[in-house]
Amino acid sequence: MIAIPAGTLRMGSAEFYPEEGPVHERVVDAFELDVHPVTNEEFDAFVTASGYVTVAERELDPGDFAGADPVDLVPGSMVFTPTSGPVDLRSWRHWWRWQPGASWREPAGPGSSIEDRLRHPVVQVCFEDASAYARWSGKRLPTEVEWEWAARGGLVGARFAWGDDERPDGRLMANTWQGSFPYRNTGAEGWVGTAPVGTFPANGFGLVDMTGTVWEWTSDYFAPRHRIPGSVTPDAGPRANLLASASVEPGSRIPRRVLKGGSHLCSAEYCFRYRPAARSAQSEDTATTHIGFRCAR
Repeated sequence: MIAIPAGTLRMGSAEFYPEEGPVHERVVDAFELDVHPVTNEEFDAFVTASGYVTVAERELDPGDFAGADPVDLVPGSMVFTPTSGPVDLRSWRHWWRWQPGASWREPAGPGSSIEDRLRHPVVQVCFEDASAYARWSGKRLPTEVEWEWAARGGLVGARFAWGDDERPDGRLMANTWQGSFPYRNTGAEGWVGTAPVGTFPANGFGLVDMTGTVWEWTSDYFAPRHRIPGSVTPDAGPRANLLASASVEPGSRIPRRVLKGGSHLCSAEYCFRYRPAARSAQSEDTATTHIGFRCAR
């Protein structure tokens, strides 16, 4: 872990997506953060020691899926699948599919493996899975404010985790989609999908992969605009219940948390979110091939 100093964060951005605003100042206490996202190797050690079974590996309760054919209610998760050519980018269903049998051990479904990807970030972990690992390791998930402060690496208001130039001196600084989304990806430093942690340069605090590679869970409930309390205070008790209820997407019962950092699927033409200010909402029960996490303390 790396010690992150206390300071005042200029949080958010007014340049790109509405959920990143309003820009405001937040006071952040000192804390520690993992140097890189939790890897397959580290998550395997947790599962081996604890016997933990991830949400994607558990049997589904038919009572939670009214009207669904029981035959379809099998363990699995969401897997990215490139299209054969250009598609309407307004519908994510073109490139995401529900894959029975997909889990952190077999991220793309039965037959896939992590044996040659032990130093890659673990994926196919939902919020409950990430929280369980954090507790086991004596840590916790970072708040959104902590995460953004750490990602900026001491820079104030910069567009990227390394400054305002996306490719300083032509150098690719993060693992993002290279090519035309979602059908042609030439690879980032030779990697299509996740890459081994530390493949790309560290930020000013010495943290790697804070943007690109995998989205990362935070402990905050999602809201369409930033809430602005006076400082970083964990949401708990009755307030947490209200925030959880407010985060739910219409038609769902599942609270949503804030993801930060963007992923290897982000591209300027579709998802320009490989920036510290960027944020995304994700249902707590959802695991995919582009979501991971790191821990704080």
